[in-house]
Amino acid sequence: MLVCVRWYAAYPLSLRQLEEMMAERGVSVDHDTAHCWALKMLPVLAAVFRQRQRPVQGSWRMDETCILVGGKWKYLLWVVDRLGQTLDFLRTARRDVAAVRVLVEDSGLLMELRQSKYLNNIVEQDHRAIKRRLRPMLGLKTFHT
Repeated sequence: MLVCVRWYAAYPLSLRQLEEMMAERGVSVDHDTAHCWALKMLPVLAAVFRQRQRPVQGSWRMDETCILVGGKWKYLLWVVDRLGQTLDFLRTARRDVAAVRVLVEDSGLLMELRQSKYLNNIVEQDHRAIKRRLRPMLGLKTFHT
């Protein structure tokens, strides 16, 4: 089960491709079963990984990108530290500056806003992985996935 969930989360594979790969290894797994495993295990694994995450560097960058959710375009805000490690993300239906200000106020940290097109190169590189993962899935089906 963990191998299926790991491959599904780590690589841009569809569930049917995952089903074929497991069949080649002699394990009969339906694509719906692999999807159910992923829905149950990924939140638990994400919580465990978040606890073991390294401390945040003194500098981080935030950017946004658009993703297809249920046939409509939504915004994904992405935060990456200086080393390129993903810190957090936020999905929003609208380009909402107030939501970002609430996140900044809730953090309790003193933040300096610097706008430079060259500072976000690390974040832009991180978006590439998200887009590569979502392309075979033809976008997300619901906003909460």
